[in-house]
Amino acid sequence: MAGALHSYSGQALTLLGDKGRYVVPPDFRRIVKESSGGNRTLCLAKHDRWDCLIGFGLSREADLEKELDREQDAALRLGRDFDRELRSLDIYGFERIPFDESGRFTMPDFIKSEGQIDDTLFYRGAGQFFTIWNPDVLFEQGDEFRALKAVCKSLLASSDAKGKRK
Repeated sequence: MAGALHSYSGQALTLLGDKGRYVVPPDFRRIVKESSGGNRTLCLAKHDRWDCLIGFGLSREADLEKELDREQDAALRLGRDFDRELRSLDIYGFERIPFDESGRFTMPDFIKSEGQIDDTLFYRGAGQFFTIWNPDVLFEQGDEFRALKAVCKSLLASSDAKGKRK
């Protein structure tokens, strides 16, 4: 797993399903499983700056110490304080969540609360990880999220149209 590059791209919208379960979209599910050594293990955490969650497979764990080193080096170069222990608490604070073959999983309440998650999830690939947004929370974000908002609105409109056809 270590050293393998797994990249998340694209976007998807999913709705809360039966038994209070969410679904990892197929394209993301495949990469999570591959990057978790064939195991169906999703890593979820609150994003450190944005009002959303991040998701990734287990292979990313091998790179977290390197990420901490880079952040510490950058802080030193810029003359900024860096509390490695505090940042470690944040970066290693993800939950390992099993999902079934169809991508269904149960999200712990504290993660839902941290990510302000409701019954609709908007997924957006971001390279080494993907973000998971509550669309209502995304729409409250600044102009730098304009593209994400547009895609999410389009997926919501498409989902609403499908719901009306049923």
